[in-house]
Parts: sequence; structure tokens; C-alpha cells
Amino acid sequence: MQILDGSFVSAHIKEQIKQDVINWQAAGGKKPHLAAILVGNNPASEAYVGHKVKSCAELGFESTLLRFNTDITEAQLIDEVKKLNENDDVDGILVQLPLPEHISGDAVILAIDPAKDVDGFHPISQGKMMLGQPTFLPATPYGIMLMLEHYGLDVAGKHCVVIGRSNIVGTPMTILLSRNTNPGNATVTLTHSRTKNLAEITRQADIIVAAIGKPKFVTADMVKDGAVVIDVGINRIADATKKSGSRLVGDVDYEGVAPKCSHITPVPGGVGPMTICGLMKNTLLAARQKASVAAE
Repeated sequence: MQILDGSFVSAHIKEQIKQDVINWQAAGGKKPHLAAILVGNNPASEAYVGHKVKSCAELGFESTLLRFNTDITEAQLIDEVKKLNENDDVDGILVQLPLPEHISGDAVILAIDPAKDVDGFHPISQGKMMLGQPTFLPATPYGIMLMLEHYGLDVAGKHCVVIGRSNIVGTPMTILLSRNTNPGNATVTLTHSRTKNLAEITRQADIIVAAIGKPKFVTADMVKDGAVVIDVGINRIADATKKSGSRLVGDVDYEGVAPKCSHITPVPGGVGPMTICGLMKNTLLAARQKASVAAE
């Protein structure tokens, strides 16, 4: 069994991005600039945004973090997004999800200029991905594909089962795994909360991508020997042995499943760091595309 070490792979990719930024600036380009919007003080969201801002500093990017209280209205938040759209110094915009219940995440994402949609959530980005056209890929699926590429895992002709159908991970994952690229060309089954006989389906999988948001949902009896398991879940559960009183686990019962796998991602330290890589690569791409348009 080999651990797919996202922390190691992301460090390698970040070094490449850092050098790309140095070369880009040496050729006259400006620092890529990522603007993040955070509403409220959700601990998980705070941590995610903190990692993104830290990565910007490490890679030579500019970053701006805009914080708002949870009483901000949807219209006010959309106005803030529009200001960033009009700010020529900003290359990429991300709005940290989830948002408060009174704000439509779809409406806010729709307000983002597609040329600055570095999270890859805008309908235009998702539509281009569906058609196989160049675009910003959703950061987590993009990071997973980068990990598969780094480890040289051939998915062509393999049966991949994706658990979870969100527009952020599950659905785009099925598109990227199945399209005619390398890695890609897999046969993909998308499963979800209404899927019957789920364990029978997952036992047929050469590759499982678990993105359902339920701690330790995938158990050993759901996985065949030699499978590759990608755990996207990040769940906090109670643990009296920890000083904090809790610990992070994935959507996969790692202790039970890992001995059966050929490859598996840990939580933490698996997919999470790769998501940051996807976001950073998208932001550099956005800066380059904007410069190219300006030069025309």
C-alpha cells in the first residue's frame, strides 16, 4: 500500500509555480493577485482561507482578504464582488463557501467575472470544462488530477466510482476522469445518497473518489483488494485523547480500508494541499490570460 502524500506533491508543484512566477516577473509580468472573500468566522473557513493566503505569500503572489460579518446582505456581498471584478489589479476572486443561509451561493458565484473565476465554479467555467475547452477547473478535482499525474497512476479503461454529486467535487470529477486526456479515459460511475446497493458498486471500482461529507462512510467491506482510494472528506469528530477534544477524519475509514488498497490518500495531508495547488495554478493562469488580452 502506498500513501498518496498530498503534502509532498503540493510542495513539489508549489516550487514549480514559484519558479514560474519568478520567470513571469523577469519577463515583465506582474505578481498574480488573488482576492478572497470571507463571511463570518466559521473555524473551517478561517483555516482554509488562511492556508490560501499563506500559499500566496510563499509563491510570490499578492493577496487580499476581505472579511464581512454574517449580517451582510446578498446585494451588498454581490456589490463587493463587482468591485473586485472592476479592480484591474486583481487577477483571481474566490468566495469562501459556505455562505450564511440568507445569501445564495449560486447568485454570488454568478456575479464573479468568469475571467477571474479561479475556483472554477462559474457556469461558464463549468460549461467549458464539460465541453473540454480550456478553462479554470474546480480546484479540488484539478488537484486530484495533478496528484494522479504526479504518481503516474493510469486510469485509462479503469472503473472509477465517485461517491457524491456536488458541483464542487463529485460531478466535475466524473467529467475530468472520463475525458480523453492523461490522466483520464476512465469509465466512471457517479453515486449519491439515492444510489441503491452502493457497496456492490464500490466493490467493482478500481478507483474510488469519496466526496460525500460523512465521516468514515467508506468501510473495508466496500472496497476491493488493490483499489485506489481518494478521500476528499474533511470531517471533525470528537476525540477525548486530543487536547482540542476533536480530530479530523475523512469520508473513508482509513484504518480499515488502507490495508486493502494499492494507493490511498490520508486525511489530513492528502487532497487538501492539492486543492491549494489547483487554486494557485488557476490564479497564475488568470494573470497570464489577462496580460495576453491586454497585449492584443
